[in-house]
This record gives sequence, structure tokens and C-alpha cells, in this order.
Amino acid sequence: MTPTLLLSGMLLGLFNAEETVEAEEAVEAEEAVETDTSAVEVEEQAPIPAKQPEAKPAAEKINDAPDFQRELLSVEEQVNDLKEQVFKSKATLKLLKEIVIQGAASGSRATVWHVNQLGSSYILESVSYFLDGKGQYAKSDTSGALDDQEQFQVFDGPIPPGNHTLTVNMKLRGNGYGVFSYVNKYTFNVQSMTVFTAEEGQSCQIRVITNERSGISASFVERPYVEFEPRCRRLSDIE
Repeated sequence: MTPTLLLSGMLLGLFNAEETVEAEEAVEAEEAVETDTSAVEVEEQAPIPAKQPEAKPAAEKINDAPDFQRELLSVEEQVNDLKEQVFKSKATLKLLKEIVIQGAASGSRATVWHVNQLGSSYILESVSYFLDGKGQYAKSDTSGALDDQEQFQVFDGPIPPGNHTLTVNMKLRGNGYGVFSYVNKYTFNVQSMTVFTAEEGQSCQIRVITNERSGISASFVERPYVEFEPRCRRLSDIE
């Protein structure tokens, strides 16, 4: 081989080696760029951490606890005060009840009711009541309104213990129709009396019932009569 050919071969080999090195460097550069780009994308896609709430200072938590305890104690004191007031009110009512019962039990009491059971043949025009000779009730009404009341109270009040006299006076008028219309001109008085005993601490209720006798043996003016129904019991037994 001639020197010229040998030199040409060496130059050609050197040229090919330089191209190979340059090609490898270019590949490495491209790989480095791709690696940097991937890192940037990863950094951009990474989630941003959420902001954590600021922790409340321990000093503030410690200061809140005494305030809550003070409010709780205040509520408890108010509830206890209300309970005490209710208890005192109940005790006062009980004491007043005992005083009233004891005071009432030291005397007697009477209640008188007028009960009208007369038939339609009679009309009550006036009535008066006397207890131990003293007038307690008196009413007059010729329109018939007084007669329309089946019962009404004529006395309710304290009385001294012992025997008592109750007297009733009534004025009646006849009430007839047809062949019996002549009785409309009849007016007459009916009087009756009873004695009842009210013991110490008793309440007596007396029902004064006006009625009429049946049959033909009694005349028209003799048929009406009065019946007394007394009932006495202890004041302490009355609620």
C-alpha cells in the first residue's frame, strides 16, 4: 500500500469518528432537554397544599373555661332561687288554708234555699224569710218571674252555735183556666216555721220546699204547704 492511500484512509476514519461523537452529543442533549421538560410539568401538576387553620392560642382556650363555669354557676343559682320561692309559696298557702279552716271551725254557718214545687194552679207573687226574727230576704213580683224560678238562695252566712228559728212567708195567687178561671181572683198567704240546731264548727243547709197536697179533701187555699229539709255537717269536712 502506498503512503498516499494510507494517509487517505486515516483521514477518512478520523472524520467518521468526529461525526459519531457529534451525533452522540446531540442525542444526549435532546434527552437532557426532555428530562428538564418532564420535571417542569411534574412541578406544575403538583397540588398546592391547603392552608391549615391557625391554631387557637392555648391562652385563649384557658381564658374561655372560667367564663363558661361562671355562667353555669349563675344559671344554677337562679334555678335554686326559683325552687326556694316555689317552696315558700306552697308553705304560705298551706298555712293560710289551716288558718281559714281553724277560724271557720270556731263558729257555725247556715245556707237557706227556697225550692218551688207548686203546680201550675198557683203563682208565687212574693216571699220573705226571717232568721231568728231578723229579715234576711224579701222579694215581690206579680209578673210571674219569681214563680218561674225553681230554686234560689235566700241566705248564706255565719251564725252562732245553738238553736235557730227559720220563718217563711209567701203570697200566692190562683191560676186557673176555663171553668176554673175564678181562682185567678184568689190571693192568700202561706206561713211556716222550723227550728234547727247548728253545733260548734258545723255548716247547716236548709232546703225550704213549697208543694201542694193531692186529693180533694183539702180546699184550694189549703193545698199549698211548706217542708223543711235541714242538713248539717262539719266545716272541716267541706272542701
